[in-house]
Amino acid sequence: MSMSGLYSDYFGLRERPFKLLPDPDFLFWSKIHKRAYAVMEYGILSSAPITVVTGEVGAGKTTLLQRLLRSIDDMVTIGLISNAQGGRGELLKWVLNALSVPSEPTDDYVELFQRLQDFLVSEYAEGRRVIIIIDEAQNLSSEGLEELRMLTNINSNKDEVLQLVLVGQPQLRKMIMHPDLQQFAQRVSAFYHIPAMDRETVGEYVAHRMKHAGGTGTEFTDQSLDRIYQASEGVPRLVNKLCDFALLYTATENRQVVTASAVDEVLSDGIFIGNFDQMGEAAE
Repeated sequence: MSMSGLYSDYFGLRERPFKLLPDPDFLFWSKIHKRAYAVMEYGILSSAPITVVTGEVGAGKTTLLQRLLRSIDDMVTIGLISNAQGGRGELLKWVLNALSVPSEPTDDYVELFQRLQDFLVSEYAEGRRVIIIIDEAQNLSSEGLEELRMLTNINSNKDEVLQLVLVGQPQLRKMIMHPDLQQFAQRVSAFYHIPAMDRETVGEYVAHRMKHAGGTGTEFTDQSLDRIYQASEGVPRLVNKLCDFALLYTATENRQVVTASAVDEVLSDGIFIGNFDQMGEAAE
């Protein structure tokens, strides 16, 4: 029997409640995540040229982003870019590819820009808005961010024909606040940073995911949640990783609830390595 099946069956769960891959169905609407989502939604609905949401690795940014993509109406054309890198012109190719706009390998920058402009004007004429969402935007260079700002200059009278939503780690905010990117910062209409969860929110988060997977939400003792909060520092992905193994340890020892000692055993066995996750172990 698989590891997930072992403790899922033992606790009467339909599925693993703490998978590391992003899953909008498991989204826990904490106060901070409601605010982050509201900022992204506001940026889109208000036709903001640029919206920026930042947070630590594993803070839930990509999960929120996926939920937002589900909710956007049909009159919006969306291009999603992840981990875009490269010099002048390369980012423009990423944008065209995300929007499924064909280009030729021999196209120079001017020709690529014209292809994008023609597409944006065509979409605008049909009453559609175009939104480019860039995940892991902290990987962009200063030149890349400036190139994005230039793209937002393509407009039609008072309406924005292209909107940008940038999602990234905290260093993205530092990049944007650099004096060399002052013009970019001035175009950012909405900016929100997702902080780590506090102890109370961690407890609510764990209970929510257990219930969603078919449990009662009372499988973890308060003392075990104290340990989980201390070790994870409130970062959702790290909470998931520690809870996953704590459930496994508890099931293999035929216990009914996850205790602080079970969490301590996971930590002492060296299975949980928080610092490695902070370096970006897996996708959110």
